[in-house]
Amino acid sequence: MYKNKMAEPNETDSKEILLKYTLAKLAEAPQLVKNHLEEGGRILKHRRAYLRIKKHVDDFLMGERLGNITKRLVVLPGLRGVGKTTLVFQIYDYLKNEKKIEQDRLLYFSADELKAYLGKKILDVADTFIQEVHKISPVHLDKEVFIFVDEAHFDHNWSETAKVFFDKSKKIFMIFTGSSALSLELNVDAARRTTKEIIFPMNFSEYLTLKYENWFPPKDMAESIRNLIFKGDNETIFELASSKENELTKKILKIERPIEKEWEDFVCYKGFPFTLNMSQIEAHEKIFSMIDRVIEKDIFSIQSFNTDTRNMISRILTFLALQSPGGTSDSKLSERLGISPTLVRSILDVLEKTHLIFNVKPHGGAGKIVRKSWKYYFLSPSINTAIRFKLGAFDRNNKEMFGVLVENMVASYFIRMKETVNQPTGIFYDSNDGGVDFLIQDSKENIIPVEVGYGKKDKGQIKRAIKKFSSKYGIVICDCQKIKKEENVIYIPITTFSFI
Repeated sequence: MYKNKMAEPNETDSKEILLKYTLAKLAEAPQLVKNHLEEGGRILKHRRAYLRIKKHVDDFLMGERLGNITKRLVVLPGLRGVGKTTLVFQIYDYLKNEKKIEQDRLLYFSADELKAYLGKKILDVADTFIQEVHKISPVHLDKEVFIFVDEAHFDHNWSETAKVFFDKSKKIFMIFTGSSALSLELNVDAARRTTKEIIFPMNFSEYLTLKYENWFPPKDMAESIRNLIFKGDNETIFELASSKENELTKKILKIERPIEKEWEDFVCYKGFPFTLNMSQIEAHEKIFSMIDRVIEKDIFSIQSFNTDTRNMISRILTFLALQSPGGTSDSKLSERLGISPTLVRSILDVLEKTHLIFNVKPHGGAGKIVRKSWKYYFLSPSINTAIRFKLGAFDRNNKEMFGVLVENMVASYFIRMKETVNQPTGIFYDSNDGGVDFLIQDSKENIIPVEVGYGKKDKGQIKRAIKKFSSKYGIVICDCQKIKKEENVIYIPITTFSFI
């Protein structure tokens, strides 16, 4: 009897704490958003992903009137630092200031903070928001409400919570952000209800658009280059891509700084939105800090490792950053670091789940994929340079090293395209001696050889690959002046390619 009496006030206290927390989040959000979105007196401009998410919001608000099946559960997985929180704040700002949604219908909070300070779950706050703040059950909601949860991966039950609220009411719109492992944590039921928008580091087009006022690439620029890569044997598509490149050249003239210098900055240290107005040294340091936070917080929220493994994770990242082009195997890393191949595989797997790195497998059957080395790249070459800088191994004028960064950039663009527009359907490399850098596969399983020829002029590799894989044509991404075609080889300037 005594224990029950003690339990009652504790439960009441817990509800009171949750209500105070939820009200505090509702009250502080507008200022938090304003502080985040105003940088040096300028309002942060929108990236492409914002427009996609905004459309989901607009469809939700018009849903019943239009008879649409609205996408009201949006998941934003992505590497730390790619700008997920900024996107959420921009959507919050849009709803509050343009759509005039009342402040008490817009809830933003971080699951990381919630877990650290209160030890509570997303479900607790969402329940409090609807039942205590709005004094109604989810089933009977008569107005749209919005729940935005940052760092959702710190609550391992987040997908069950999302499913519960999705099923209870069509009046709730939810955005969950978190590490790239969010995609893997979705249970089958939640996955069917979810719209996934993976957020990547900036591409060169976004970098210039965000940096320069009133500058935008030509309309359909990215699509024209993609079409050139996947339908390059079509003369009309080739002519359209060349025409778009001419438009781009004229637009670039409005940028006072030489475009080659802007592009080098972008490759070396400007890949993340937070580095936009930073010096090179400051950007390297900030990116390296981001890598540290991924190791300390995100990796250990995905998988349990002992303390000694933390150093091994850093050493593997160092090895990948400093290695010359070419694949590496678990056994090679195991021998180099003096740890078991099983632990190496576990670390590489979890690094891929955070999106710090990704792999490109050799082309061939399953046996070849198992036997041969895999190539590993960083999600942005800026990650590679930050690690090199910290170790005193970064030299911007070293052409061989810069070639590694350019190959990394091309690989990261292909992986972004695969995840966002499902082109290419597969990315491989030719593991034979003298093989091309990439073999990309289109929707009809045709192989398109791609050579990244930064500083290299020999076209023998691409010619051999075209013949070997019975390809209609091959692509060379290089430091040439403009798009051109020589027989069955299409040359694309690296800066033009960077606008995909």
